[in-house]
Amino acid sequence: MAGSGSYKGKCFCGAVELETTGVPAAMGFCHCSSCREWSAAPVNAFSLWPMDAVTIVKGSDDLASYQKSDNSIRRWCRACGGHVMTEHPRWGLTDVYAAVIPALPFRPMLHVNYQGSVLPMKDGLPKQRDFPLEFGGTGELVPE
Repeated sequence: MAGSGSYKGKCFCGAVELETTGVPAAMGFCHCSSCREWSAAPVNAFSLWPMDAVTIVKGSDDLASYQKSDNSIRRWCRACGGHVMTEHPRWGLTDVYAAVIPALPFRPMLHVNYQGSVLPMKDGLPKQRDFPLEFGGTGELVPE
């Protein structure tokens, strides 16, 4: 896991800036179709933080949001369209996309929603079929 401290991040154009403090609760890769479609990528690298550990320090008025489900509120910059984070109020966590925080030592712990993967990754990390039990999933692992 990354060391404790603070990390600064920003959207693509820099209109929105954020800061995280402390240690991420988890880091990994999500393979669900929702994340893939949202990010226009075959996989999404996430860093999950307690909600109070993420602060918008600039451009809060430039953040737009979309809530597809009770589990997530996706946030992006109105100026450039750059994705910034996804809030997960049900779990008390905020996913700040790993690419948004360039100085964060990204140390993935697991893959989630791997059953739907379109980009198999042979990295030795646990591959959750959906989510761990504590996040409402089956906790079932699938082979690489």
